[in-house]
Amino acid sequence: MATTVRVNSAICGFTHKITGELDGSNIIIDIDTPCEKIKKMSHMEIPMMETMDIKDNFVIDRAKEVQCTPICLVPAGVLHVCRMETGMLSKNLAKKSERVSIEFDEL
Repeated sequence: MATTVRVNSAICGFTHKITGELDGSNIIIDIDTPCEKIKKMSHMEIPMMETMDIKDNFVIDRAKEVQCTPICLVPAGVLHVCRMETGMLSKNLAKKSERVSIEFDEL
């Protein structure tokens, strides 16, 4: 069963739907998005072993290629889906937690 998450990029005004499914040693990712930059990376076949580190990371490299801003949440969302699909992050724990957030408290 595929994993689907929603990334709400409230600052830029976009909501993205990321769906991923493990297929052999690759994770197939599709992103439904209104963002023109993210559309350029909307379908990826990600080698599972290239998601383990931040330095040599397929998703981060792809985000650089399409010139995502450094604070774009989509690459992190994609990596969360990859972790769930490979069993490195519990889907039950993720569902129970509901979300990951950045809160701007004292500005």
